[in-house]
Amino acid sequence: METLMVDRVHGSLRLFMHRNAVFLCERLCAQFPAETNVQLLATCYLHNNQPYAAYHILKGKKLPESRYLFAMSCFRMNLLREAEEALCPVNEPSIEVPSGATGHYLLGVIYRYTGRVEAAAEQFVQALTLDPLLWAAYEELCILGVAEDANECFSEATALRLQQELTSTSNVEKSNFVNENRFLSSNVSASFGDSPKQIKQLHANTTAEVSGYPHVKSTALHMQNGAPSNLSQFDTPSPTSTQASGIAPPPLFRNMHAYQNTAGGNAPSKPKVNAPNLTLRRKYIDEAGLKKVSGRLFNQSSDSVPRRSARLSRDTTINSNSNISQFGGNGTDHSSGNRYHVVDEMWTDNVTSTSSSTSIVDGRYPEQEKSERVLSQDSKLAIGIRELMALLRTLGEGYRLSCLFKCQEALEVYRKLPEAQFNTGWVLCQVGKTHFELVNYLEADHFFELAHRLSPCTLEGMDIYSTVLYHLNEEMRLSYLAQDLVSIDRLSPQAWCAVGNCFALRKDHETALKNFQRAVQLDSRVAYAHTLCGHEYSALEDYENSIKLYRSALQVDERHYNAWYGLGVRNEEALEMMEKAIFADKKNPLPKYQKALILLGLQKYPDALDELERLKEIAPHESSMYALMGKIYKQLNILDKAVFCFGIALDLKPPAADVAIIKSAMEKVHLPDELMDDDDDDDEI
Repeated sequence: METLMVDRVHGSLRLFMHRNAVFLCERLCAQFPAETNVQLLATCYLHNNQPYAAYHILKGKKLPESRYLFAMSCFRMNLLREAEEALCPVNEPSIEVPSGATGHYLLGVIYRYTGRVEAAAEQFVQALTLDPLLWAAYEELCILGVAEDANECFSEATALRLQQELTSTSNVEKSNFVNENRFLSSNVSASFGDSPKQIKQLHANTTAEVSGYPHVKSTALHMQNGAPSNLSQFDTPSPTSTQASGIAPPPLFRNMHAYQNTAGGNAPSKPKVNAPNLTLRRKYIDEAGLKKVSGRLFNQSSDSVPRRSARLSRDTTINSNSNISQFGGNGTDHSSGNRYHVVDEMWTDNVTSTSSSTSIVDGRYPEQEKSERVLSQDSKLAIGIRELMALLRTLGEGYRLSCLFKCQEALEVYRKLPEAQFNTGWVLCQVGKTHFELVNYLEADHFFELAHRLSPCTLEGMDIYSTVLYHLNEEMRLSYLAQDLVSIDRLSPQAWCAVGNCFALRKDHETALKNFQRAVQLDSRVAYAHTLCGHEYSALEDYENSIKLYRSALQVDERHYNAWYGLGVRNEEALEMMEKAIFADKKNPLPKYQKALILLGLQKYPDALDELERLKEIAPHESSMYALMGKIYKQLNILDKAVFCFGIALDLKPPAADVAIIKSAMEKVHLPDELMDDDDDDDEI
């Protein structure tokens, strides 16, 4: 009963029937309250988005797997201190982190979110050491800005170590499989001459004896249902010298490779039998008392008859026993098609098993043929690992460079990817983000749009895409993107960031703020959502809350430069940072514009105008620049130049939302200051 229930729970999880899995597993734990079953129930709860339930049943458990699942429950509930204590107890410093690489990865994420960058990096490195294919750990190291060169992390030495580990694991599994078959074969062979009823009873006894081992039990049941994978136990004597001498090896069947591929331990499938072969096989079986000679295996001609080795003679003795019908299931019906399948399976098992026979196939001994197959599989594994490592080296180096804001170098690395890998949602989003960092909004738009078209359900990076459309003043396309993302997953923070950017583009800052807050509520670990909230608070001149949100963003990602920019606005330190940004990329107009805004906030009007004049040489057709110049001239009481700059800004066709603001500011140029409204709209230019 316990084994059946566990199997059904796993089946429900595999088919995403999470509620059914929870129900069955609760019944399982009520009847069999072992800690392993409690772990399975916690897994069901986590799959069903019930981390609080998993937390409740695992609290206080000591097994490694229980500690890991408890830590995951705490992490999902944002109980980071308890999650850390479960993975790395303070009072037991020598205890190992559970679940190997994934446990170290989870501990690293906890350290990162609690501001311990060095400790987090150590855990991610440890995770990669244990599992070089744990990409998420390398990704975290890149986000922290401490990742080593991808050529070192995914090196040839790493590939060789991974190959050795996988080969060792595969050999252990094969050894276990062989041992299990030998255990079952010894029980079956002792009573092979008994009646089908007796052998059926023997299978039942064998199943009962190994009920504690589900994998052994399933093998026994598999045999009982008619798949005799253990028939290789019937070792055949070696042929005599007179039998072996002068016999040319028969030509191989053209589909022989289908059987050779079973060396890895997988049971061969039953070969299909066509009508001519079935007729020929039936003829020899009926005439020779079920002797195992198949026209499918040897060349048949009118003047030659295939020779029979001692192995086939042995098969004749075995097959002549009427009890062979137990495998076919039809008793004495010698014309049954199932019996013909049985003959084929027995032959297949003898070919693929390690036998004491010295018969030669295609000029090679069976042992030599088997070793060649193993070498072939090992070489394929080695080639596959090397190819995968080469791919990870390229992806990893591109991502590492983009996280270090070495954008041009990152683009060059991404271009080296094969076409099939480059044209994927993840890579195209990374390329689009890299262009976004370079302020190449048109290029960023191109790659983000292509990514969304190829992978419409990919949400990662879509918040950045919405900001690209915001900067391009693409109001209609931004609105369409926001609606599309909400329809895909209305509980994703990226969707509500896009909605917020729609309202921000329309200068509806209060509604934009509500949508950005919704994004933070859905996932508090998205730094960009916190930053966008901070921007909207700044637009509403609520600087106290703005600073809080920027700091919240930095708690999630201390290298999130957008939040650092928000904290640096309207003070002298911000000017120093903008000077460094301008020096790093003199062709980038954004730092110059931001510097002019800071100077305006500090009421350094002449310096702000000088910066905008230099900006005109880089971006002469930017309407927001002329609108800002008009505002500064208004503050300096140079009204004719203010009107002139506002006019140029309107001629450059700004977004519809900006047109109304610029016109309003232009109309109020000649009004005295005492008649100006306190909440004048031109403050938002």
